[in-house]
Amino acid sequence: MLRWILIGVLALGVVGTGVWGYQEHQEKNAILIQAENTYQRAFHDLTYRTELLHDKIGTVMAMNSREQLSPQLAEVWRITSEAHTDVGQLPLTLMPFNKTQDFLTSIGEFSYKTAVRDLDKKPLSADEIGQLEKLYEQSGEIKDELRQVQYMVLEENLRWMDVELALASKDEVSDNKIIDGFKTVEKNVEGYEEGNLGPTATGTSQEEHGFSYLTGEDLSEEQAIEKAKNLFEVTNEERITIATSGKGADVPTYSVSYENGEKSGYMDLSVKGGHPINLLVERKVESKEISLFEGLEKAVAFLENQDYQDMEPFQSNQYGNIGVYSFLYKQGDVRIYPDSVQVKVALDNGDMLGLSARDFLMNHKERELPEPSLASDEAKQKVNKDVNIQEEYLSIIENDVNEEVLCYEYIGTMGENTYRIFINAESGAEERVDRLKQAEAKYEQTT
Repeated sequence: MLRWILIGVLALGVVGTGVWGYQEHQEKNAILIQAENTYQRAFHDLTYRTELLHDKIGTVMAMNSREQLSPQLAEVWRITSEAHTDVGQLPLTLMPFNKTQDFLTSIGEFSYKTAVRDLDKKPLSADEIGQLEKLYEQSGEIKDELRQVQYMVLEENLRWMDVELALASKDEVSDNKIIDGFKTVEKNVEGYEEGNLGPTATGTSQEEHGFSYLTGEDLSEEQAIEKAKNLFEVTNEERITIATSGKGADVPTYSVSYENGEKSGYMDLSVKGGHPINLLVERKVESKEISLFEGLEKAVAFLENQDYQDMEPFQSNQYGNIGVYSFLYKQGDVRIYPDSVQVKVALDNGDMLGLSARDFLMNHKERELPEPSLASDEAKQKVNKDVNIQEEYLSIIENDVNEEVLCYEYIGTMGENTYRIFINAESGAEERVDRLKQAEAKYEQTT
C-alpha cells in the first residue's frame, strides 16, 4: 500500500514539475515575443523618422521666410530627438553605433539653435546653408542604408532577438545581416567631416470640421449591402458583413467588410446618401499590364461614376504595381486643397483598390473666393531665388491655424528636388513648402 502511495506522490510530483516547466516556457516565450515586437517597432520607427528627417531638411532648404523656417527647424529637432529614442530601444549597446548617434545629436543642436534665434536679424549664413546641404546629402545616405536593412528584415523575416544573442556572444565570425547593415551605416557616418555643422551646429485639411457634404436619403442595410457589392465588384452577398456605427460617431456609417480567401475589402459608407468615406480592397496584384496614365483614366472614370464633378488630378505615384492618385476640387480657376480625394488602382487590370474621400465630404462647399491682393509677379519675389518655377496656380489651402487662405501655388525645382510652394495672395507670406516625393527606390539585396 505504501508503495502505491509513494508511486502516486512521485507521479503527482512529475506532473507538477511538467506543468511548472510548461508555464515557465510559456512565460519565457511571451517575454521574448514582447521584446521582439519592441525591437521591430523601434527599428521601423527609426527608418521612418530618418526618411522624414531627410524630407524636412530638404523642405527647409527651399524656404525663404522666417515665419515658416523656424517651425520647420524646430520640427527637425523634434524628429532627431525621437530618432535618438528609437536607437536607444534597439539592442545595439554592445555594438559601436556612437558615430550615428553623434550625427543625430549634431543635427538636433544645429536645428534647435537656429530655430530659436531671431532669423530676421540674423538670417541663415552662406556657411549654414552649405551645412544644410551636407546634412541633406548625409541624411539621405543614412536613409537609404536603413531602408536596405529594412528590406532584408521584411523579406527574410529576420529577428532582432538573434541580433541581441549574436552581440552578447561576442562571436566575431557571426554572420548577422542586421548587424552588418548597421555597421555599414556607422562606417558611412564615420566618413563625414566633424566640421560640417560648424559651431551652431500641402495644404489639405488638417482639422475635422464635421461632415458638411452628405446629400441624399438614409440607406437601409439592404441598400448599403447592394452598394457595397457594386463597389467591391463582387456578387456573393453571403460573404459580406455589415455593422452600424455606435453612439458618439462623428457621422452615422455602415462598416462593411468582404472576404473570400483571395480578396478582402473594407468600407465605411455614410448612412445618409450612401457616400463611401473610405474603401480598401486587398488582393494579390499581378504583373503590370496598364500604364500609370491608363490607371489615372480608370480613377477619373470611377470618380465620375460616383458623381464627383470638377475634380482635377494633381499628383500620381506608383508603388509596385499599384497607382495612387490624388484629386482636388476646382472652383473656376482655383484649386481647392481641402476638398481632396485619393484613389488607388491596380495596374494589372484597372480594378479600384482604394478610395479616401473623408476630406472632400467634410469640407466641400461652394466658396466665395476673394480676388488676389498681389499680382503673381509680386508673389514670385517671395520665393527662394534658387527655385526654378515651372508651374503656377491659384489655390485655397489651410494654413497652420486651420484657416482657408488664397495662395499662389508655384511648382519648381532646386537641384534634383521638386517643391510645391504656397505664397499668400493677400499678405505675401510663405504659407507652406512641400518637397514632392520622388520615384520610390527599389531596395534589393546586393550580392
